[in-house]
Amino acid sequence: MEMADRFAIPVLALVDTAGAFPGIDAEERGQAEAIARSTDAGLGLGVPNVAVILGEGGSGGAIALATANRVLMLEHAIYSVISPEGAASILWRDTSKAQDAATNMKITAEDLARFGVIDQIVAEPAGGAHRNPEAAIAATGEAVAAALADLATLDRDGLRRQRREKFLAIGRKLG
Repeated sequence: MEMADRFAIPVLALVDTAGAFPGIDAEERGQAEAIARSTDAGLGLGVPNVAVILGEGGSGGAIALATANRVLMLEHAIYSVISPEGAASILWRDTSKAQDAATNMKITAEDLARFGVIDQIVAEPAGGAHRNPEAAIAATGEAVAAALADLATLDRDGLRRQRREKFLAIGRKLG
Protein backbone atom coordinates (compact mmCIF):
# COMPACT_ATOMS: atom_id res chain seq x y z
CA MET A 1 0.00 0.00 0.00
CA GLU A 2 2.79 2.39 0.88
CA MET A 3 4.53 1.74 -2.46
CA ALA A 4 1.26 2.33 -4.34
CA ASP A 5 0.89 5.59 -2.43
CA ARG A 6 4.44 6.64 -3.24
CA PHE A 7 3.91 6.00 -6.98
CA ALA A 8 0.32 7.34 -7.09
CA ILE A 9 -1.22 3.98 -8.03
CA PRO A 10 -4.75 3.20 -6.80
CA VAL A 11 -5.09 0.24 -4.42
CA LEU A 12 -7.52 -2.60 -5.05
CA ALA A 13 -7.97 -5.18 -2.28
CA LEU A 14 -9.76 -8.44 -3.04
CA VAL A 15 -10.90 -9.78 0.33
CA ASP A 16 -11.73 -13.45 0.81
CA THR A 17 -10.49 -14.68 4.16
CA ALA A 18 -12.01 -16.50 7.09
CA GLY A 19 -9.82 -14.33 9.28
CA ALA A 20 -6.78 -14.45 11.42
CA PHE A 21 -6.09 -17.45 13.65
CA PRO A 22 -7.01 -16.46 17.22
CA GLY A 23 -4.32 -18.50 18.98
CA ILE A 24 -1.70 -17.39 21.47
CA ASP A 25 1.15 -18.35 19.14
CA ALA A 26 -0.25 -16.04 16.43
CA GLU A 27 -0.36 -13.18 18.90
CA GLU A 28 3.18 -13.97 20.02
CA ARG A 29 4.25 -13.54 16.37
CA GLY A 30 2.67 -10.06 16.25
CA GLN A 31 -0.57 -10.75 14.41
CA ALA A 32 -2.51 -7.93 16.12
CA GLU A 33 0.25 -5.45 15.41
CA ALA A 34 0.35 -6.48 11.74
CA ILE A 35 -3.42 -5.98 11.45
CA ALA A 36 -3.15 -2.58 13.14
CA ARG A 37 -0.31 -1.50 10.82
CA SER A 38 -2.28 -2.59 7.77
CA THR A 39 -5.34 -0.68 8.97
CA ASP A 40 -3.22 2.42 9.57
CA ALA A 41 -1.59 2.13 6.14
CA GLY A 42 -5.00 1.83 4.45
CA LEU A 43 -6.42 4.83 6.28
CA GLY A 44 -3.38 6.98 5.50
CA LEU A 45 -3.29 6.42 1.74
CA GLY A 46 -3.42 9.46 -0.49
CA VAL A 47 -4.52 7.39 -3.49
CA PRO A 48 -7.92 5.85 -4.24
CA ASN A 49 -8.48 2.62 -2.34
CA VAL A 50 -11.24 0.17 -3.29
CA ALA A 51 -11.93 -3.14 -1.53
CA VAL A 52 -14.15 -5.96 -2.73
CA ILE A 53 -15.47 -8.59 -0.31
CA LEU A 54 -15.65 -11.65 -2.56
CA GLY A 55 -16.79 -14.53 -0.37
CA GLU A 56 -15.97 -14.32 3.30
CA GLY A 57 -14.50 -11.25 4.92
CA GLY A 58 -13.79 -12.37 8.43
CA SER A 59 -11.98 -10.93 11.43
CA GLY A 60 -9.47 -8.13 11.75
CA GLY A 61 -7.49 -9.24 8.72
CA ALA A 62 -10.43 -8.59 6.39
CA ILE A 63 -11.28 -5.31 8.06
CA ALA A 64 -7.68 -4.14 7.75
CA LEU A 65 -7.70 -4.86 4.02
CA ALA A 66 -11.06 -3.13 3.58
CA THR A 67 -10.10 0.24 5.08
CA ALA A 68 -10.93 1.72 1.71
CA ASN A 69 -12.69 4.70 0.17
CA ARG A 70 -15.19 2.32 -1.37
CA VAL A 71 -16.08 -1.12 -0.02
CA LEU A 72 -17.93 -3.29 -2.52
CA MET A 73 -19.38 -6.66 -1.62
CA LEU A 74 -20.64 -9.52 -3.73
CA GLU A 75 -24.32 -10.16 -3.14
CA HIS A 76 -23.88 -13.52 -1.40
CA ALA A 77 -20.68 -12.73 0.53
CA ILE A 78 -20.41 -12.23 4.29
CA TYR A 79 -18.34 -9.71 6.24
CA SER A 80 -17.82 -9.62 9.99
CA VAL A 81 -15.37 -8.92 12.80
CA ILE A 82 -15.74 -12.51 14.04
CA SER A 83 -16.98 -15.76 12.54
CA PRO A 84 -20.47 -16.92 13.51
CA GLU A 85 -18.85 -19.96 15.16
CA GLY A 86 -16.57 -17.72 17.20
CA ALA A 87 -19.46 -15.50 18.27
CA ALA A 88 -21.57 -18.53 19.24
CA SER A 89 -18.74 -19.94 21.32
CA ILE A 90 -18.37 -16.63 23.17
CA LEU A 91 -22.09 -15.88 23.61
CA TRP A 92 -23.49 -19.34 24.26
CA ARG A 93 -20.35 -21.49 24.71
CA ASP A 94 -21.84 -23.61 21.94
CA THR A 95 -20.61 -23.48 18.33
CA SER A 96 -23.73 -25.35 17.18
CA LYS A 97 -25.56 -22.02 17.58
CA ALA A 98 -23.54 -20.47 14.76
CA GLN A 99 -26.64 -20.00 12.60
CA ASP A 100 -28.33 -18.03 15.39
CA ALA A 101 -25.20 -15.94 15.78
CA ALA A 102 -24.97 -15.29 12.03
CA THR A 103 -28.59 -14.15 11.87
CA ASN A 104 -28.12 -11.77 14.78
CA MET A 105 -24.76 -10.45 13.60
CA LYS A 106 -26.21 -8.99 10.38
CA ILE A 107 -23.30 -10.09 8.17
CA THR A 108 -25.00 -10.16 4.75
CA ALA A 109 -24.37 -7.62 2.02
CA GLU A 110 -27.92 -6.30 2.32
CA ASP A 111 -27.58 -5.76 6.08
CA LEU A 112 -24.17 -4.14 5.80
CA ALA A 113 -25.29 -1.77 3.05
CA ARG A 114 -28.27 -0.73 5.18
CA PHE A 115 -25.94 0.08 8.10
CA GLY A 116 -23.41 1.94 5.92
CA VAL A 117 -20.59 -0.56 6.46
CA ILE A 118 -20.27 -1.24 2.74
CA ASP A 119 -20.91 1.14 -0.14
CA GLN A 120 -22.27 -1.10 -2.87
CA ILE A 121 -23.58 -4.60 -3.44
CA VAL A 122 -22.31 -6.25 -6.61
CA ALA A 123 -25.04 -8.46 -8.10
CA GLU A 124 -24.08 -12.07 -8.72
CA PRO A 125 -25.38 -14.31 -11.51
CA ALA A 126 -28.30 -16.61 -10.69
CA GLY A 127 -27.05 -19.34 -8.37
CA GLY A 128 -23.99 -17.37 -7.24
CA ALA A 129 -20.67 -16.22 -8.68
CA HIS A 130 -19.34 -19.77 -8.99
CA ARG A 131 -22.12 -20.63 -11.50
CA ASN A 132 -20.96 -18.00 -13.97
CA PRO A 133 -17.51 -16.67 -13.02
CA GLU A 134 -17.17 -14.59 -16.18
CA ALA A 135 -20.35 -12.63 -15.42
CA ALA A 136 -19.32 -12.17 -11.77
CA ILE A 137 -15.88 -10.93 -12.83
CA ALA A 138 -17.40 -8.52 -15.36
CA ALA A 139 -19.88 -7.10 -12.82
CA THR A 140 -17.13 -6.70 -10.23
CA GLY A 141 -14.81 -5.05 -12.75
CA GLU A 142 -17.52 -2.57 -13.76
CA ALA A 143 -18.21 -1.70 -10.10
CA VAL A 144 -14.50 -1.22 -9.37
CA ALA A 145 -14.03 0.96 -12.47
CA ALA A 146 -17.01 3.12 -11.50
CA ALA A 147 -15.71 3.51 -7.94
CA LEU A 148 -12.24 4.50 -9.16
CA ALA A 149 -13.73 6.98 -11.65
CA ASP A 150 -15.80 8.53 -8.85
CA LEU A 151 -12.72 8.87 -6.63
CA ALA A 152 -10.54 10.35 -9.40
CA THR A 153 -11.89 13.84 -8.68
CA LEU A 154 -10.47 13.89 -5.13
CA ASP A 155 -6.95 15.04 -4.26
CA ARG A 156 -4.77 13.26 -1.68
CA ASP A 157 -6.21 15.14 1.29
CA GLY A 158 -9.75 14.73 -0.04
CA LEU A 159 -9.28 10.96 -0.33
CA ARG A 160 -8.00 10.71 3.24
CA ARG A 161 -10.79 12.96 4.53
CA GLN A 162 -13.48 10.99 2.69
CA ARG A 163 -12.12 7.69 4.02
CA ARG A 164 -11.90 9.00 7.59
CA GLU A 165 -15.45 10.38 7.49
CA LYS A 166 -16.73 7.13 5.99
CA PHE A 167 -15.33 5.03 8.83
CA LEU A 168 -16.37 7.46 11.56
CA ALA A 169 -19.94 7.28 10.22
CA ILE A 170 -20.19 3.47 10.40
CA GLY A 171 -22.79 2.44 12.90
CA ARG A 172 -24.46 5.83 12.95
CA LYS A 173 -26.67 4.95 10.02
CA LEU A 174 -29.69 3.03 11.20
CA GLY A 175 -31.33 0.40 9.02
